Amino acid sequence: MTPSEFQSLTGAADARIADLKVFIDRLAEANAVMNLIGPDTMPDVWNRHIWDSAQLLALAPEARTWADLGAGPGFPGVVLAILLKDRPGAHVWLIDSLGKRCRFLRAVVDELALPATVINGRAEEQALKVDVVTARAVAPMEKLLAYAQPYLQRGAQGLFLKGEKAEAELIEARKVWHFDSSLSVSRSDPRGRIVSVRSLRRVHSR
Repeated sequence: MTPSEFQSLTGAADARIADLKVFIDRLAEANAVMNLIGPDTMPDVWNRHIWDSAQLLALAPEARTWADLGAGPGFPGVVLAILLKDRPGAHVWLIDSLGKRCRFLRAVVDELALPATVINGRAEEQALKVDVVTARAVAPMEKLLAYAQPYLQRGAQGLFLKGEKAEAELIEARKVWHFDSSLSVSRSDPRGRIVSVRSLRRVHSR
């Protein structure tokens, strides 16, 4: 995928494409000294990472506030913050437990003047009320739902980018959690799934 193809798919303004290009440059620079993403995925970065992240916006078009758990290199959170930059009231919380990743994220947020806040801490310990809680490549669904529980219980919708084992992960998660969920096919990779979750509560053992 090229930047122009991405722009055609999303309708992103020229200024936002420019921001994304800066982000990709900073990611490539940082990836040379610390492991943020697999180096072999960089040639396909616009589809594999940028479009993969951006597709979430169409699933929650009215959402203004997002929390990205285990934000890592900034997928999907930084991409969402860039694309939401001109939307009044938009804000993305980028939450990660690793200090060096948070330093990278803060540098990007500052350079691009993004509507985002980086939190160096554990996802499940943050008391944030947001429209959507999201995560990508963080943990199996059972554990991921534990991280997301505080956000879901405050009314957030969960939108989680998962791989081809999503259905199996949901079966395992239902042994521990009651929740409403739906699956949609990823637009960046037909093997991937996006899991939408609401109304989470723990299964009480007898």
